[in-house]
Amino acid sequence: METPKSGLRQLPRNLWIVTATSFLTDISSEMIFNLVPLFLANVLKAGTAAIGLIDGLAETTASLMKIYSGALSDRLGARKWITVAGYALSAFSKPFLYFANAWSSVLAVRVTDRLGKGIRTAPRDALVADSIDEKRRGLAFGLHRAGDTAGAFIGVAAAAAIVWTTERNAALLSQRTFQIAVLISILPAILAVIILAAGARETGVRAKSKVPILSMKGMDRRFKLFMLVLALFTLGNSSDAFIILLGQNRGLSVLQVMIMMMSFNLVYSALSGPLGALSDRIGRRKLILYGWIAYGLVYLGFAVSKTGWQVWVMFGLYGIYYAATEGSTKAFIADLVAPDQRGKAYGISNAVVGLMAFPASVFAGLLWQGAFGWMGFGPSAPFLFGAALAILAGVLFGKLVPVQE
Repeated sequence: METPKSGLRQLPRNLWIVTATSFLTDISSEMIFNLVPLFLANVLKAGTAAIGLIDGLAETTASLMKIYSGALSDRLGARKWITVAGYALSAFSKPFLYFANAWSSVLAVRVTDRLGKGIRTAPRDALVADSIDEKRRGLAFGLHRAGDTAGAFIGVAAAAAIVWTTERNAALLSQRTFQIAVLISILPAILAVIILAAGARETGVRAKSKVPILSMKGMDRRFKLFMLVLALFTLGNSSDAFIILLGQNRGLSVLQVMIMMMSFNLVYSALSGPLGALSDRIGRRKLILYGWIAYGLVYLGFAVSKTGWQVWVMFGLYGIYYAATEGSTKAFIADLVAPDQRGKAYGISNAVVGLMAFPASVFAGLLWQGAFGWMGFGPSAPFLFGAALAILAGVLFGKLVPVQE
Protein backbone atom coordinates (compact mmCIF):
# COMPACT_ATOMS: atom_id res chain seq x y z
CA MET A 1 0.00 0.00 0.00
CA GLU A 2 1.21 3.47 -0.84
CA THR A 3 2.18 5.85 1.96
CA PRO A 4 -0.82 7.90 3.11
CA LYS A 5 -0.78 11.53 1.98
CA SER A 6 -3.32 14.31 2.19
CA GLY A 7 -5.10 16.04 -0.68
CA LEU A 8 -6.70 14.76 -3.85
CA ARG A 9 -3.52 15.21 -5.87
CA GLN A 10 -1.68 12.84 -3.58
CA LEU A 11 -4.19 10.01 -3.97
CA PRO A 12 -2.54 6.89 -5.41
CA ARG A 13 -1.92 6.45 -9.13
CA ASN A 14 -3.99 3.26 -9.29
CA LEU A 15 -7.11 5.08 -8.09
CA TRP A 16 -6.89 7.64 -10.89
CA ILE A 17 -6.13 5.02 -13.56
CA VAL A 18 -8.98 2.76 -12.45
CA THR A 19 -11.31 5.76 -12.25
CA ALA A 20 -10.35 6.85 -15.78
CA THR A 21 -10.93 3.31 -17.03
CA SER A 22 -14.35 3.13 -15.40
CA PHE A 23 -15.16 6.61 -16.72
CA LEU A 24 -14.52 5.61 -20.33
CA THR A 25 -16.13 2.20 -19.98
CA ASP A 26 -19.31 3.74 -18.62
CA ILE A 27 -19.43 6.24 -21.46
CA SER A 28 -19.46 3.25 -23.79
CA SER A 29 -21.81 1.05 -21.77
CA GLU A 30 -24.40 3.63 -20.79
CA MET A 31 -24.56 4.91 -24.35
CA ILE A 32 -26.08 1.59 -25.42
CA PHE A 33 -27.28 -0.42 -22.45
CA ASN A 34 -29.84 2.16 -21.35
CA LEU A 35 -31.29 1.86 -24.83
CA VAL A 36 -31.34 -1.96 -24.73
CA PRO A 37 -34.66 -2.26 -22.80
CA LEU A 38 -36.29 0.11 -25.29
CA PHE A 39 -34.66 -1.73 -28.21
CA LEU A 40 -36.01 -5.03 -26.88
CA ALA A 41 -39.51 -3.67 -26.23
CA ASN A 42 -39.90 -1.28 -29.19
CA VAL A 43 -37.92 -2.97 -31.98
CA LEU A 44 -37.74 -6.67 -31.12
CA LYS A 45 -41.16 -6.68 -29.37
CA ALA A 46 -39.88 -8.65 -26.37
CA GLY A 47 -42.11 -8.83 -23.26
CA THR A 48 -41.08 -7.77 -19.77
CA ALA A 49 -40.60 -11.41 -18.74
CA ALA A 50 -37.99 -11.84 -21.50
CA ILE A 51 -36.33 -8.53 -20.58
CA GLY A 52 -36.14 -9.61 -16.94
CA LEU A 53 -34.72 -12.97 -17.98
CA ILE A 54 -31.99 -11.32 -20.07
CA ASP A 55 -30.82 -9.00 -17.30
CA GLY A 56 -31.17 -11.63 -14.59
CA LEU A 57 -29.33 -14.36 -16.50
CA ALA A 58 -26.59 -11.96 -17.56
CA GLU A 59 -25.92 -10.88 -13.96
CA THR A 60 -26.04 -14.44 -12.66
CA THR A 61 -23.60 -15.69 -15.27
CA ALA A 62 -21.25 -12.87 -14.34
CA SER A 63 -21.56 -13.73 -10.66
CA LEU A 64 -20.14 -17.20 -11.23
CA MET A 65 -16.95 -15.63 -12.54
CA LYS A 66 -16.87 -13.03 -9.76
CA ILE A 67 -16.57 -15.83 -7.23
CA TYR A 68 -13.28 -16.98 -8.70
CA SER A 69 -11.69 -13.85 -10.13
CA GLY A 70 -11.37 -12.09 -6.79
CA ALA A 71 -9.96 -15.10 -4.96
CA LEU A 72 -7.68 -15.88 -7.91
CA SER A 73 -6.28 -12.35 -7.77
CA ASP A 74 -5.53 -12.95 -4.06
CA ARG A 75 -3.75 -16.18 -4.87
CA LEU A 76 -1.72 -14.84 -7.80
CA GLY A 77 -1.13 -11.38 -6.38
CA ALA A 78 -2.12 -10.16 -9.85
CA ARG A 79 -5.04 -7.76 -9.66
CA LYS A 80 -4.13 -5.73 -12.75
CA TRP A 81 -4.08 -8.24 -15.61
CA ILE A 82 -7.21 -10.05 -14.52
CA THR A 83 -8.94 -6.66 -14.45
CA VAL A 84 -7.58 -5.79 -17.91
CA ALA A 85 -8.86 -9.11 -19.31
CA GLY A 86 -12.36 -8.39 -17.98
CA TYR A 87 -12.53 -4.93 -19.51
CA ALA A 88 -11.18 -6.27 -22.83
CA LEU A 89 -13.85 -8.99 -23.04
CA SER A 90 -16.64 -6.46 -22.47
CA ALA A 91 -15.19 -4.13 -25.10
CA PHE A 92 -15.03 -6.99 -27.60
CA SER A 93 -18.65 -8.02 -27.08
CA LYS A 94 -20.46 -4.69 -27.54
CA PRO A 95 -20.12 -4.29 -31.35
CA PHE A 96 -22.14 -7.47 -31.87
CA LEU A 97 -25.26 -5.63 -30.70
CA TYR A 98 -25.21 -3.91 -34.08
CA PHE A 99 -26.29 -7.19 -35.70
CA ALA A 100 -28.85 -8.25 -33.07
CA ASN A 101 -32.18 -9.22 -34.65
CA ALA A 102 -33.72 -11.30 -31.84
CA TRP A 103 -33.79 -11.08 -28.06
CA SER A 104 -31.62 -14.21 -27.89
CA SER A 105 -28.85 -12.29 -29.71
CA VAL A 106 -29.09 -9.50 -27.14
CA LEU A 107 -28.91 -12.11 -24.39
CA ALA A 108 -25.66 -13.52 -25.82
CA VAL A 109 -24.02 -10.08 -25.91
CA ARG A 110 -25.28 -9.15 -22.45
CA VAL A 111 -23.98 -12.40 -20.96
CA THR A 112 -20.55 -11.88 -22.56
CA ASP A 113 -20.39 -8.27 -21.41
CA ARG A 114 -21.39 -9.21 -17.87
CA LEU A 115 -18.87 -12.06 -17.93
CA GLY A 116 -16.21 -9.45 -18.56
CA LYS A 117 -17.59 -7.43 -15.65
CA GLY A 118 -17.51 -10.55 -13.51
CA ILE A 119 -13.85 -11.09 -14.32
CA ARG A 120 -12.78 -7.52 -13.57
CA THR A 121 -14.92 -6.22 -10.71
CA ALA A 122 -13.52 -7.98 -7.63
CA PRO A 123 -9.81 -7.67 -8.62
CA ARG A 124 -10.38 -4.00 -9.56
CA ASP A 125 -12.02 -3.21 -6.20
CA ALA A 126 -9.24 -5.07 -4.39
CA LEU A 127 -6.66 -3.10 -6.40
CA VAL A 128 -8.23 0.14 -5.16
CA ALA A 129 -8.50 -1.10 -1.56
CA ASP A 130 -4.87 -2.28 -1.56
CA SER A 131 -3.66 1.08 -2.85
CA ILE A 132 -5.20 3.34 -0.17
CA ASP A 133 -5.01 3.56 3.61
CA GLU A 134 -8.15 2.67 5.52
CA LYS A 135 -8.78 6.22 6.78
CA ARG A 136 -9.38 7.39 3.19
CA ARG A 137 -10.97 4.23 1.84
CA GLY A 138 -14.48 5.68 1.73
CA LEU A 139 -13.18 8.73 -0.14
CA ALA A 140 -11.31 6.53 -2.62
CA PHE A 141 -14.32 4.37 -3.46
CA GLY A 142 -16.57 7.42 -3.51
CA LEU A 143 -14.30 9.16 -6.03
CA HIS A 144 -14.15 6.03 -8.14
CA ARG A 145 -17.94 5.87 -8.20
CA ALA A 146 -18.09 9.57 -9.04
CA GLY A 147 -15.81 9.06 -12.04
CA ASP A 148 -17.70 5.96 -13.08
CA THR A 149 -21.01 7.80 -12.90
CA ALA A 150 -19.67 10.90 -14.63
CA GLY A 151 -18.88 8.58 -17.52
CA ALA A 152 -22.41 7.24 -17.33
CA PHE A 153 -23.76 10.79 -17.50
CA ILE A 154 -21.75 11.54 -20.63
CA GLY A 155 -22.73 8.19 -22.15
CA VAL A 156 -26.43 8.85 -21.63
CA ALA A 157 -25.97 12.42 -22.91
CA ALA A 158 -24.37 11.01 -26.06
CA ALA A 159 -27.29 8.60 -26.47
CA ALA A 160 -29.72 11.49 -26.01
CA ALA A 161 -27.87 13.49 -28.68
CA ILE A 162 -28.08 10.53 -31.06
CA VAL A 163 -31.81 10.16 -30.38
CA TRP A 164 -32.35 13.92 -30.87
CA THR A 165 -30.44 13.88 -34.16
CA THR A 166 -32.14 10.82 -35.60
CA GLU A 167 -35.71 10.79 -34.31
CA ARG A 168 -36.35 13.86 -32.14
CA ASN A 169 -39.34 13.26 -29.83
CA ALA A 170 -40.37 9.86 -31.14
CA ALA A 171 -42.30 7.73 -28.65
CA LEU A 172 -40.51 4.53 -29.71
CA LEU A 173 -36.85 3.73 -30.36
CA SER A 174 -35.81 2.81 -33.92
CA GLN A 175 -33.27 0.17 -34.92
CA ARG A 176 -31.19 2.71 -36.88
CA THR A 177 -30.78 4.94 -33.83
CA PHE A 178 -29.71 2.00 -31.69
CA GLN A 179 -27.14 0.84 -34.26
CA ILE A 180 -25.58 4.32 -34.50
CA ALA A 181 -25.17 4.34 -30.70
CA VAL A 182 -23.48 0.93 -30.80
CA LEU A 183 -20.93 2.07 -33.39
CA ILE A 184 -20.01 5.24 -31.49
CA SER A 185 -19.66 3.32 -28.21
CA ILE A 186 -16.73 1.23 -29.48
CA LEU A 187 -14.00 3.91 -29.22
CA PRO A 188 -14.25 4.75 -25.48
CA ALA A 189 -14.40 1.03 -24.66
CA ILE A 190 -11.10 0.40 -26.44
CA LEU A 191 -9.44 3.48 -24.90
CA ALA A 192 -10.42 2.26 -21.42
CA VAL A 193 -8.57 -1.03 -21.90
CA ILE A 194 -5.45 0.73 -23.23
CA ILE A 195 -5.30 3.18 -20.30
CA LEU A 196 -5.65 0.44 -17.69
CA ALA A 197 -3.08 -1.84 -19.33
CA ALA A 198 -0.53 0.96 -19.68
CA GLY A 199 -1.12 2.85 -16.44
CA ALA A 200 -2.06 0.55 -13.54
CA ARG A 201 0.49 -1.00 -11.20
CA GLU A 202 0.27 -4.26 -9.30
CA THR A 203 0.00 -4.04 -5.52
CA GLY A 204 1.64 -7.41 -4.88
CA VAL A 205 -0.78 -8.65 -2.20
CA ARG A 206 -0.76 -12.44 -1.97
CA ALA A 207 -3.22 -14.52 0.05
CA LYS A 208 -2.63 -17.61 2.14
CA SER A 209 -5.50 -19.57 0.56
CA LYS A 210 -4.50 -21.97 -2.21
CA VAL A 211 -7.79 -22.49 -4.03
CA PRO A 212 -10.31 -19.84 -5.09
CA ILE A 213 -13.57 -21.23 -3.69
CA LEU A 214 -16.89 -19.84 -2.57
CA SER A 215 -16.36 -20.26 1.14
CA MET A 216 -16.62 -17.83 4.03
CA LYS A 217 -14.69 -20.05 6.43
CA GLY A 218 -12.40 -17.99 8.61
CA MET A 219 -14.01 -14.70 7.63
CA ASP A 220 -15.42 -12.14 10.05
CA ARG A 221 -18.89 -12.95 11.40
CA ARG A 222 -20.09 -9.44 10.57
CA PHE A 223 -19.17 -10.04 6.91
CA LYS A 224 -21.26 -13.22 6.86
CA LEU A 225 -24.26 -11.48 8.41
CA PHE A 226 -23.90 -8.59 5.98
CA MET A 227 -23.97 -11.01 3.05
CA LEU A 228 -27.22 -12.48 4.41
CA VAL A 229 -29.07 -9.14 4.57
CA LEU A 230 -27.51 -7.98 1.30
CA ALA A 231 -28.98 -11.06 -0.41
CA LEU A 232 -32.44 -10.23 0.93
CA PHE A 233 -32.17 -6.61 -0.16
CA THR A 234 -30.99 -7.56 -3.64
CA LEU A 235 -33.92 -9.92 -4.16
CA GLY A 236 -36.11 -6.82 -4.42
CA ASN A 237 -33.57 -4.78 -6.37
CA SER A 238 -34.57 -5.63 -9.93
CA SER A 239 -32.84 -4.31 -13.03
CA ASP A 240 -33.08 -0.56 -13.65
CA ALA A 241 -34.40 -1.54 -17.08
CA PHE A 242 -37.84 -1.66 -15.47
CA ILE A 243 -37.53 1.98 -14.38
CA ILE A 244 -36.72 2.92 -17.98
CA LEU A 245 -39.77 0.97 -19.17
CA LEU A 246 -41.88 2.56 -16.42
CA GLY A 247 -40.92 6.03 -17.65
CA GLN A 248 -42.02 5.12 -21.17
CA ASN A 249 -45.18 3.50 -19.79
CA ARG A 250 -46.04 6.72 -17.95
CA GLY A 251 -45.71 8.78 -21.13
CA LEU A 252 -42.06 9.81 -21.58
CA SER A 253 -40.59 9.87 -25.10
CA VAL A 254 -37.29 8.10 -25.87
CA LEU A 255 -35.43 11.42 -25.64
CA GLN A 256 -37.10 12.28 -22.34
CA VAL A 257 -36.15 8.87 -20.95
CA MET A 258 -32.50 9.58 -21.88
CA ILE A 259 -32.61 12.99 -20.19
CA MET A 260 -34.19 11.32 -17.15
CA MET A 261 -31.19 8.98 -17.05
CA MET A 262 -28.87 11.99 -17.24
CA SER A 263 -30.61 13.51 -14.20
CA PHE A 264 -30.05 10.31 -12.26
CA ASN A 265 -26.37 10.10 -13.19
CA LEU A 266 -25.83 13.79 -12.40
CA VAL A 267 -27.13 13.31 -8.85
CA TYR A 268 -25.22 10.04 -8.45
CA SER A 269 -21.93 11.50 -9.69
CA ALA A 270 -22.21 14.75 -7.71
CA LEU A 271 -22.90 13.01 -4.40
CA SER A 272 -20.68 9.89 -4.62
CA GLY A 273 -17.48 11.62 -3.53
CA PRO A 274 -18.97 13.65 -0.65
CA LEU A 275 -21.04 10.73 0.65
CA GLY A 276 -18.07 8.37 0.36
CA ALA A 277 -16.02 10.79 2.46
CA LEU A 278 -18.96 11.11 4.87
CA SER A 279 -18.82 7.35 5.46
CA ASP A 280 -15.25 7.82 6.73
CA ARG A 281 -16.63 10.14 9.41
CA ILE A 282 -20.02 8.75 10.48
CA GLY A 283 -19.44 5.08 9.64
CA ARG A 284 -20.18 2.95 6.57
CA ARG A 285 -22.91 0.95 8.31
CA LYS A 286 -24.99 3.99 9.15
CA LEU A 287 -24.72 5.46 5.64
CA ILE A 288 -25.64 2.14 3.99
CA LEU A 289 -28.69 1.88 6.24
CA TYR A 290 -29.79 5.42 5.33
CA GLY A 291 -29.28 4.56 1.66
CA TRP A 292 -31.49 1.49 1.90
CA ILE A 293 -34.22 3.56 3.54
CA ALA A 294 -33.97 6.05 0.66
CA TYR A 295 -34.26 3.16 -1.78
CA GLY A 296 -37.45 1.88 -0.17
CA LEU A 297 -39.06 5.33 -0.26
CA VAL A 298 -38.09 5.93 -3.89
CA TYR A 299 -39.45 2.53 -4.95
CA LEU A 300 -42.73 3.38 -3.23
CA GLY A 301 -42.69 6.59 -5.25
CA PHE A 302 -42.24 4.61 -8.47
CA ALA A 303 -45.13 2.35 -7.49
CA VAL A 304 -47.62 5.19 -6.95
CA SER A 305 -46.44 7.34 -9.88
CA LYS A 306 -49.06 8.26 -12.47
CA THR A 307 -47.15 10.53 -14.86
CA GLY A 308 -43.79 10.55 -16.59
CA TRP A 309 -42.51 13.58 -14.68
CA GLN A 310 -43.16 11.82 -11.37
CA VAL A 311 -41.01 8.87 -12.51
CA TRP A 312 -38.40 11.42 -13.62
CA VAL A 313 -38.26 13.06 -10.18
CA MET A 314 -38.09 9.71 -8.41
CA PHE A 315 -35.27 8.56 -10.65
CA GLY A 316 -33.28 11.68 -9.79
CA LEU A 317 -33.75 10.94 -6.08
CA TYR A 318 -32.76 7.33 -6.78
CA GLY A 319 -29.25 8.66 -7.41
CA ILE A 320 -28.98 9.48 -3.70
CA TYR A 321 -29.37 5.79 -2.83
CA TYR A 322 -26.63 4.79 -5.26
CA ALA A 323 -24.26 7.54 -4.10
CA ALA A 324 -24.75 6.60 -0.44
CA THR A 325 -24.34 2.84 -0.84
CA GLU A 326 -22.17 1.84 -3.80
CA GLY A 327 -18.81 3.15 -2.59
CA SER A 328 -19.69 2.76 1.10
CA THR A 329 -20.56 -0.91 0.65
CA LYS A 330 -17.21 -1.67 -0.96
CA ALA A 331 -15.34 0.25 1.73
CA PHE A 332 -17.41 -1.50 4.43
CA ILE A 333 -16.44 -4.91 3.06
CA ALA A 334 -12.76 -3.91 3.06
CA ASP A 335 -13.17 -2.89 6.72
CA LEU A 336 -14.61 -6.30 7.65
CA VAL A 337 -11.96 -8.62 6.18
CA ALA A 338 -8.20 -9.03 6.25
CA PRO A 339 -6.17 -7.54 3.36
CA ASP A 340 -5.35 -10.98 1.94
CA GLN A 341 -9.08 -11.84 1.87
CA ARG A 342 -10.30 -8.74 0.02
CA GLY A 343 -10.31 -10.20 -3.46
CA LYS A 344 -12.24 -13.22 -2.23
CA ALA A 345 -14.60 -11.04 -0.15
CA TYR A 346 -15.43 -8.85 -3.14
CA GLY A 347 -15.93 -11.98 -5.21
CA ILE A 348 -18.39 -13.36 -2.66
CA SER A 349 -20.29 -10.08 -2.28
CA ASN A 350 -20.53 -9.60 -6.03
CA ALA A 351 -21.65 -13.22 -6.37
CA VAL A 352 -24.38 -12.69 -3.77
CA VAL A 353 -25.66 -9.65 -5.64
CA GLY A 354 -25.35 -11.34 -9.02
CA LEU A 355 -27.04 -14.58 -7.99
CA MET A 356 -29.95 -12.73 -6.42
CA ALA A 357 -30.23 -10.48 -9.47
CA PHE A 358 -31.58 -13.39 -11.52
CA PRO A 359 -34.72 -14.07 -9.46
CA ALA A 360 -35.08 -10.33 -8.76
CA SER A 361 -35.29 -9.40 -12.44
CA VAL A 362 -37.30 -12.45 -13.47
CA PHE A 363 -39.81 -11.84 -10.65
CA ALA A 364 -40.02 -8.17 -11.65
CA GLY A 365 -40.85 -9.05 -15.24
CA LEU A 366 -43.51 -11.54 -14.19
CA LEU A 367 -44.96 -9.22 -11.54
CA TRP A 368 -45.25 -6.49 -14.16
CA GLN A 369 -47.34 -8.87 -16.25
CA GLY A 370 -49.60 -9.72 -13.31
CA ALA A 371 -48.15 -13.04 -12.14
CA PHE A 372 -48.27 -14.46 -8.58
CA GLY A 373 -51.66 -12.92 -7.84
CA TRP A 374 -50.51 -9.32 -8.34
CA MET A 375 -53.20 -8.71 -10.94
CA GLY A 376 -54.28 -5.08 -11.04
CA PHE A 377 -50.93 -3.67 -9.89
CA GLY A 378 -49.33 -3.91 -13.34
CA PRO A 379 -46.06 -1.93 -13.66
CA SER A 380 -46.33 -0.89 -9.99
CA ALA A 381 -46.00 -4.47 -8.71
CA PRO A 382 -42.20 -4.95 -8.92
CA PHE A 383 -41.62 -1.63 -7.18
CA LEU A 384 -43.99 -2.43 -4.30
CA PHE A 385 -42.19 -5.76 -3.89
CA GLY A 386 -38.76 -4.08 -3.92
CA ALA A 387 -39.80 -1.46 -1.37
CA ALA A 388 -41.11 -4.11 1.03
CA LEU A 389 -37.89 -6.15 0.88
CA ALA A 390 -35.74 -3.02 1.28
CA ILE A 391 -37.55 -2.12 4.50
CA LEU A 392 -37.22 -5.68 5.84
CA ALA A 393 -33.52 -5.86 4.92
CA GLY A 394 -32.87 -2.49 6.55
CA VAL A 395 -34.45 -3.64 9.81
CA LEU A 396 -32.39 -6.85 9.81
CA PHE A 397 -29.22 -4.97 8.93
CA GLY A 398 -29.70 -2.66 11.89
CA LYS A 399 -30.31 -5.57 14.27
CA LEU A 400 -28.00 -8.32 12.98
CA VAL A 401 -24.84 -6.51 11.82
CA PRO A 402 -23.14 -4.88 14.81
CA VAL A 403 -20.94 -1.79 14.60
CA GLN A 404 -18.17 -3.73 16.28
CA GLU A 405 -17.69 -6.94 18.19
